[in-house]
Amino acid sequence: MTWTVRPELPGSPVATALWRAYYTEVSDRWYLLHEGRRTDPGELEREIAAESGDDLVPPRGRLLVAWYGGEAAGSAGVRLLDGTTAELTRVFLHPGMRGRGGAALLVRAAEDAARASGATRLVLDTRGDLVEARALYARLGFTETEPHNGGPFAEHWFTKLLG
Repeated sequence: MTWTVRPELPGSPVATALWRAYYTEVSDRWYLLHEGRRTDPGELEREIAAESGDDLVPPRGRLLVAWYGGEAAGSAGVRLLDGTTAELTRVFLHPGMRGRGGAALLVRAAEDAARASGATRLVLDTRGDLVEARALYARLGFTETEPHNGGPFAEHWFTKLLG
């Protein structure tokens, strides 16, 4: 089986299902760590609905979906913050698809999309408990930096210059 990555509109059924899976996983992980429970279903629905993905639509953004053997396996988003800086967001692979190279493929495709939009630098933030994500970004050449935003769950910030 092989990986492919292609753009997807944020409101499509595929993108919506991936957003739901991503948000459920990271939200449940946070609540289990901090409060010993999963996300309240009502909160989950409100937060999912609040993120339309409009910032991931060309020309200022792009949502990419990774496919493995014809199955939507994960996603990554990139959005321009200014004329030279883009932000990487929503990097996710379904748990059963991890460890097969898809995450690196998605991030590299996001880097290419950022470059195509004129960005020379890619930034991102993540949480401390998402140790796998932090290891991935370090392995792909991102370096931890000072905060570039004040996101409520941002605990680690990374940047990568796009050559």
